[in-house]
Amino acid sequence: MDRKETKLHMMGTIIDLMVDSKSSTSLIEQLTNDLAIYEKRFNANDPQSELMAIHHQAGVAPVPVDDALYELIAIGKAHSLEHPSYLNIALGPLIKAWHIGFDDAKKPSDKVITETLKLTQPHLIELCTSDQSVFLPKKGMEIDLGALAKGYIADRIISTCRNHAVKTAYINLGGNFLSYGPSANRSSGYYRIGIQDPIKPRGHYVLAVDTFNQSVVTSGIYERQLKQSDKTYHHIFDPKTGYPVETDIVSLTIISKTSLEGEIWTTRLFGLTSKDALSFVNNLTNIESIIITKDQQVHISEGLRDRIVPLNRSIS
Repeated sequence: MDRKETKLHMMGTIIDLMVDSKSSTSLIEQLTNDLAIYEKRFNANDPQSELMAIHHQAGVAPVPVDDALYELIAIGKAHSLEHPSYLNIALGPLIKAWHIGFDDAKKPSDKVITETLKLTQPHLIELCTSDQSVFLPKKGMEIDLGALAKGYIADRIISTCRNHAVKTAYINLGGNFLSYGPSANRSSGYYRIGIQDPIKPRGHYVLAVDTFNQSVVTSGIYERQLKQSDKTYHHIFDPKTGYPVETDIVSLTIISKTSLEGEIWTTRLFGLTSKDALSFVNNLTNIESIIITKDQQVHISEGLRDRIVPLNRSIS
């Protein structure tokens, strides 16, 4: 086998990609091209993207889209309407109103938030299976797939690797990790993934988790923040209030078979209390979680305890 690694600057982040196969060089090239296509398809900030075409036609006409984009929007809408769920793919206008993480970030007025929320109702998104078209019935509505796209793309990349009979492969898409096959660096075959300490600089870990053919996705309120006057606002919003969610959770990590599942559950559950989120995960199949709270406690779901490597915190 021929192990190849590359580091890409795409999708507003850094992507680490590794494959170990008989045709690693050509496969890396193919995967890089695939990533460029996905970036174009799902980018809500690219005027030429397929997603932006839907926004331009909001209140005007349905837009037929590629299979992958249609599928992800359908999945996103379904989970946006579930309970409990803090996921809302129609939240685009609200995210733009705050724009946390960008130079022009600001707290919108209460009036602006109230008016914007009228454009963020996921049940209004119209999907037509016959021509795979998407229609936003109100002008100003926008779909934001930022909470799902990285996971969907990671799954597609690893699926391609499986189809090319790689020995092992992984993608780390801006902190969204997914692997296939045994790690060559550990006799157990597990990939050992560090979980970021939310109160320390990047690269400092609370603990590590051993994974095999699994995804690790973390969502946290420490990544992007807006400081205005004497208040600090984070970038994870409550779809009902239009303000950042209020919860004792600082960081929520989901370990799952697919990366899209990780994206879905980190977003759906981020807004519950740590107790309720942990209880919910313990009743899911093949989904595990690591929760770090504001009082710096670490809570692990029931099926994960034998694969946790403590580093510097007590675990409950």
